[in-house]
Amino acid sequence: MITILCAGSRGDFQPYIALAQQLKKMGKEVRITAGKSNASLVRSYGIDVYPIEADIETLKIDPNLLQAAGSADNPLKMLLAFNKMKEYGVYMVSDFYAAGEGSELVVYHPGCSIGYFAAQKLGIPSVLASPFPMHKTGEYLSVVMYGKTKPAPLTMRLSYTLLQGMLWMASKESVKSFWKKRFGTMPENFGCPFERHTDQSHPAVISCSSSVFARPADWNENIHQLGYWFADEPTEYVPSSELSAFLQAGDKPVYIGFGSMIALGKHGQLADIAVEAIIKSGKRGIISGMGRPAGLPASVIALDSIPHSWLFDRVAAVCHHGGAGTTAAGFRAGVPSIIIPFSNDQFAWAHRSYHLGVGAAPLAKKNLTSDKLAGAIRFALSEPVVANAKALGAKIAAENGAEECARIIKKCLGP
Repeated sequence: MITILCAGSRGDFQPYIALAQQLKKMGKEVRITAGKSNASLVRSYGIDVYPIEADIETLKIDPNLLQAAGSADNPLKMLLAFNKMKEYGVYMVSDFYAAGEGSELVVYHPGCSIGYFAAQKLGIPSVLASPFPMHKTGEYLSVVMYGKTKPAPLTMRLSYTLLQGMLWMASKESVKSFWKKRFGTMPENFGCPFERHTDQSHPAVISCSSSVFARPADWNENIHQLGYWFADEPTEYVPSSELSAFLQAGDKPVYIGFGSMIALGKHGQLADIAVEAIIKSGKRGIISGMGRPAGLPASVIALDSIPHSWLFDRVAAVCHHGGAGTTAAGFRAGVPSIIIPFSNDQFAWAHRSYHLGVGAAPLAKKNLTSDKLAGAIRFALSEPVVANAKALGAKIAAENGAEECARIIKKCLGP
C-alpha cells in the first residue's frame, strides 16, 4: 500500500489524485489522506481514502485567518499567515502518522512533512511530491518572490529560504509535539527535510513542465520534474443545453473565473468588471463562480462551476487568479492567459505567463478596472501571444508528468 499525505482545498488534491491514478494503473494499491471536506472528491476518482478526522471544516478555523492566508500578497504577510496557521497542524499529525503505518511507501505534500519523519521511523521509503518547483537553485527566484524582485544570487538564496521556511513552519511544531508525546524524544535528524534527496529511496517529484520553468542544472539528480500532473476525469462532462447552444452560437468566448478566491473576501464587483470588460473587448465571454448578474447581454453567459479540462479547450483565452493548477490547465489547452493574482504563488504564475509570451501582463486586483481588463484581453488575443500559447500547449500535451513521476515512486520499492 502506498499512502499519499495531502491536505488543503480541492485544488491541492487534484495533482495527487493524478499520481494515485497512475500508481493504480501500475498495479499498486494507493490511498490519499483526506478530511470530510475532500473525501468524496478523492473517492469520485476511484481512489481510496484514509480518513483524517481534523480538517478545515471540523477544526472551525477562524474565517479571518483563512482570508489572511488566502489573500497574502507579499512574503511578509505569507509568513505571518503561515505562522498563525501552524497551531492547527497538531490536530492532523497523529492521523498522518497512523496513515503511514502499514504502508510500504509514503508520498507527502511539502505541507505534510510528517511524512518524511514517519517513513524514517517506519523504515520505509518516502517521496516528497511538490505541486510547484521548491528546491534551491541559482537559476531563478522561488515562486514566492518570482516577478516581485530582481533575480540575483542573494535574492535567489533568500527566496528559497523563505519558501521552504514557510512550508516547514507549517508543520515543524506539530511534528515536534506529536513526536515527544508518542516517543518521548525528537525525531532522528530533526530539521527541514526538503533538500535531503541523497539517494533513490527519498526522491522528490514536482508537478511542473520544464517548458514553463526549465529544470535547473544545479538540482540533485534525485529531483524529478517531468511535466504537470493532470488527473483523468472519472466521467465525461456533459454540458447543459444552454452552454452547448452558447458555444455553438459564435466565436470562441473568453473565460473569466477566480475559483475559491471569490469566497475569501468581498469581491462582488469582479462580476460587473468582468462583464463590462468582455463587452468593451468586443468578445463573447463566460463568467464562472460569480453568480448570475442581472441584465447579462447575449454575448455573456454565467456558470456556477465547470471542469477546466473540458472548457479550456473550447475558449479563446482564460482569465483567472493564477492558481498553479488552473494556470497549468490553461497552458495545456494552448490558449492565452490573463492572470489577476490574489495571493502567494499566484503572482509568480502571472509573471511567468507574461515572460513566456503566452499571456498578458499581470493585473493588480486592488485597482482593476473594466478598461484595464478589456485591454489585457485584447493583448492576450493578439497574434503573437496566441501562437506562443498554442506552441506551449503542444509541448505540455506531449508530456505525461503524472505517469513518469509515478514510475519514479514505484521504482523506490525496487524491482
